[in-house]
Amino acid sequence: MHLRINTLLNQPPTGEKVEVAGWIRTRRDTGGFSFLEVNDGSCLANIQVIADKDLVNYEQDIKRLTTGCSVRIEGTLQASPAKGQAVELLAGRVEVVGWADPETYPLQKKRHSFEFLREITHLRPRTNALGAVARVRSRLSFAVHTFFQKRGFIQVHTPIITTSDCEGAGEMFQVSTTRPHGGAGKAEAAEEFFGRRAGLTVSGQLQAEVYALAMGDVYTFGPTFRAENSNTSRHLAEFWMIEPEMAFCDLRGNMRLAEEMLKYCLTDVMDNCAEDMELFDRFIEKGLLEKLRGVTGQDFAHITYTEAVERLQGCGKTFEFAVQWGIDLQSEHERYLSEEVYKRPLIVTDYPAAIKPFYMRVNDDGKTVAAMDILVPGIGEIVGGSQREERYDVLEARMRAAGIDPAEYSWYLDLRRYGSVPHAGFGLGFERLVQFVTGMANIREVIPFPRTPGFAPC
Repeated sequence: MHLRINTLLNQPPTGEKVEVAGWIRTRRDTGGFSFLEVNDGSCLANIQVIADKDLVNYEQDIKRLTTGCSVRIEGTLQASPAKGQAVELLAGRVEVVGWADPETYPLQKKRHSFEFLREITHLRPRTNALGAVARVRSRLSFAVHTFFQKRGFIQVHTPIITTSDCEGAGEMFQVSTTRPHGGAGKAEAAEEFFGRRAGLTVSGQLQAEVYALAMGDVYTFGPTFRAENSNTSRHLAEFWMIEPEMAFCDLRGNMRLAEEMLKYCLTDVMDNCAEDMELFDRFIEKGLLEKLRGVTGQDFAHITYTEAVERLQGCGKTFEFAVQWGIDLQSEHERYLSEEVYKRPLIVTDYPAAIKPFYMRVNDDGKTVAAMDILVPGIGEIVGGSQREERYDVLEARMRAAGIDPAEYSWYLDLRRYGSVPHAGFGLGFERLVQFVTGMANIREVIPFPRTPGFAPC
């Protein structure tokens, strides 16, 4: 069985026989042998393979190898005299598993633009940058689960197909499959497959509340969808959401958990993906590691929405979108506050009730809700959450004011009718987190297969 290259590169050159499998990055011939650079996706680095001319298939196979060919190689792991690598592999056998036509293979040894790579989504994981993104994304996912599991949270798989619009924005993809019904002597008709209109979920929060109010601390981590016609560097039609929900928890506890989770995940990825993170720091965003250490090494700042509006109005800066109390903060406002005013992550609380969803708890002033957004430099909002409205009568009134028929959410109101408790939670768009950690300018580079208006490859 072959070994992964990241494992081999960390082994001492014992002279033992090993096998690797991967793809050719480059081949260089000199004298009576060839240098092969092989990568298998397990790490950024390649392993150098020395193929001697005495190998039986040297002329017919090895000297024909080009970028993209797949190989399986058996050889001896030995110390490397070359600078920058501790070990190399002296090949005893080289098997070509699959050829790559050099005339048509689009990934040659040069830097390609991310726009070009989006056109070949099926091949872009083979590049250094996108391979590094995939490894960091995988590690961040592991860190998220580890963080919650260590704290006793229970993972809940909430439905992808839902009949409730959590955000009330009407931006759901509709599931419109119908099934025939009718009987003997009756005309055949059709009805909704689920008996009512359904769509792809925009959030698992409402269903997570069901389990939080039975099991305490829970979390969801799954795909969500927005049918929003937005072609920006920050939006996707399909993305992944992390949504914890905690019973017997208020807004303060909610903010504390979100800050702890962000710091845990950033620390974990810097510790365990050091090579990939250095690549991002050098070639994608200069100063990235310093920025991330600035997040993990200090407390987040706190400000109310009202204070934020006052600060923005009095800063003397002209924004594209005018600032006034009662409107949602735009990305330019959020970034100005976190990047120029506080120069660190910032938690903004107590937003106007009129601009927030019906489920957020109304504050004593009757005008604001116990909501919070976490803003980070370079991205703006990365976390949004709130204490949920646990009072039956207030929640029902908020539903009616939002034009929502309480009868359609009777199950949600039941949670307030039978043993209601204060509870809170937040949502973190996973791609926003990966984008922040990697420094990638466009969110389409941090998800394996981006889905945006007019674009759904593979």
